[in-house]
Amino acid sequence: MKQAYLEVTYRSGKPLAAYYYLAGKPGQRSHHTRCVAPGLVVDFARDDVALGIEITSPRTVTLAAINRVLRELGWPPLKRGEFEPLRKAS
Repeated sequence: MKQAYLEVTYRSGKPLAAYYYLAGKPGQRSHHTRCVAPGLVVDFARDDVALGIEITSPRTVTLAAINRVLRELGWPPLKRGEFEPLRKAS
């Protein structure tokens, strides 16, 4: 199991998308997705374990929105410092 972490993808110096990887088993792959809020899509493994959260609109998604999704999935909330790289990139 790895720790959860945030990855931001840029184009021309602006955030294009981001992904919050949740701790998962090595080799697990996304089997299906579910749009859970505007700009947020959760990837699930075949056994319905959440693998990560796609942040399709990094400039508009809020920490509160991500934390709502994490709470629904049974994960601890992101701390402001963990979310800060996305805010600073916007």
